[in-house]
Amino acid sequence: MSNSEISKLLKNVAAAYSIKDEKKYRFQLLAYQKAAESIENLPTELQDLYKENKLEGIPAVGPTIQSRLEELFKTGQVKHFEEVMKDIPSAVFLLLDIPSFGPKKAYRLVTEFKLKNPATVIEDLKTIAEQNKIAPLAGFGEKSQADILRAIAEYKLGKGKTTRMPLPFAHELAEILITYLKKSPAVVDAQPLGSLRRRRETIGDIDIAVATNKPEEVLDHFVAYPHKERVMERGERTSSILASGGKQIDLMVIPPDGFGAMLQHFTGSKAHNVHLREYALSQGLSLSDFGIKKKGEDNSKYVKYKTEESFYKAIGMQWVPPELREDTGEIELALQNKLPKIIELSDIKGDFHLHSNFPIEESHDAGQSSMEVMIDKALKLGYVYLGFSEHNPSAGNHTEKEILKLLEKRFKFIEQLREKYKKNIHIYSLLETDILVSGKLAIPDSAFDYLDATIVSIHSSFSMTRDDMTKRVLNGLFHPKAKILAHPSARLINQRAPIDLDWNKLFEFCKENNKALEINSWPSRLDLTDVLVREAVKRELKLIINTDSHAVDQMDLMQYGVTVARRGWATKHDILNAMEYNQLNEWFEGGD
Repeated sequence: MSNSEISKLLKNVAAAYSIKDEKKYRFQLLAYQKAAESIENLPTELQDLYKENKLEGIPAVGPTIQSRLEELFKTGQVKHFEEVMKDIPSAVFLLLDIPSFGPKKAYRLVTEFKLKNPATVIEDLKTIAEQNKIAPLAGFGEKSQADILRAIAEYKLGKGKTTRMPLPFAHELAEILITYLKKSPAVVDAQPLGSLRRRRETIGDIDIAVATNKPEEVLDHFVAYPHKERVMERGERTSSILASGGKQIDLMVIPPDGFGAMLQHFTGSKAHNVHLREYALSQGLSLSDFGIKKKGEDNSKYVKYKTEESFYKAIGMQWVPPELREDTGEIELALQNKLPKIIELSDIKGDFHLHSNFPIEESHDAGQSSMEVMIDKALKLGYVYLGFSEHNPSAGNHTEKEILKLLEKRFKFIEQLREKYKKNIHIYSLLETDILVSGKLAIPDSAFDYLDATIVSIHSSFSMTRDDMTKRVLNGLFHPKAKILAHPSARLINQRAPIDLDWNKLFEFCKENNKALEINSWPSRLDLTDVLVREAVKRELKLIINTDSHAVDQMDLMQYGVTVARRGWATKHDILNAMEYNQLNEWFEGGD
């Protein structure tokens, strides 16, 4: 089974617990949901880890779930899963992929209409709704029936919550909406919520909270958004629209004095909030999106909080950055006031993965902007150093002599730029060099004379076995001028699976040989993943955040790499391009 299939299975187990008794089984439900999310984002196939006896230590997978997974791989089934799901028709789980369908709603409809065939359940439910058979059910009605038909139609078109957006796309769309919202004088503040505010690498729908003393005015302004496809819902406190491209956007409003509590509650994650509320209960407090009250008091006693900082302080905790709110140790440290100061975008002092349009007849996509234009942009960003890393000249179309001539010409040009900008910025002559299947680098040894260092990467033959791919990568990194492994897993989000690497061996090699791993900011890469970044941080490895820019405006993508680093608990001391120039230059020259 693939990671996505195992993740889906665990989500189904969580759904089954929810259907049976959400309150009674809330701990089990939460555990399976967390494990499902973790496995879905693993860079290595779980089945391979099982074969190598390495299931222990996977984030959010405790001993009990680990034993269930071992049983799954060993026998092809899990008796406990079968027991949990035995009374629930399999058709229920198919409906969970449709926007707005939760476990209880799906179960109610499947059992009410005896929908036993998973292969036809969606079409069967559509037919039932068209025959006006859902509206008469208690708790549904005409509007719910119409919403079900609309949700099914959107599901078939790939719209709504089923289509996950890459973080940069969702962030930019949310920024456009928030800019639009703030044109209304009734908006005091507006912030994204949920997985977008926690900066997960993919986002389902976009949730936004607005602080306002005039909720009706704000909601009217929101549903009037000119680029919407339609209004999905207009309520007294919430509204939803479908924006261009079929992306769902939900809005919540609250008075400014309660904005902090709402922001905390709906940022999540669910696991973080459950743990937080359990701790608060142990202290005699009850938390909600309305504020904090003493346990047992009626709702009129809620103390409101304008900011999240004041909300966390009232529980006796340090404020937790949204990116860390995944219940992976942040609450325990916040109670001790010992959370790390994770890296900020303002800490970045340079970018070392830039593709200019300097003509060296590259093996891959050439850059579109000149080196000078990119230097000017770097100065505007406040950078004190940068490195140009065009792809190596195509080895298939050039002789070694021609490659040397191209790189010599480029080196001389960079030398001229160094002289011109020496008082403003430090410039490095780098190259992004392919690691060939053999493990050799795609330029002759004498070409390295024209480079301060090289970034190495995988751009072909992605399906090699773990042992062969690991050997290939380590061989490429072994060269003394190979300092950085770019986009280490070579994945493309929603497009290409990561290569199969022995991460333990790679981490050990990098530690022993003073090599750095890149956090690539390109929207479809975001590679390393946050999980691997955190492991690298624990091992005190060198990391570097780069944009992989092929045009000057793409240099602004740095924020997304920083986001990944923050989710991986990295501080500025873990990131090479947050160092002062002298310290960084010493590393490039071979020091520690």
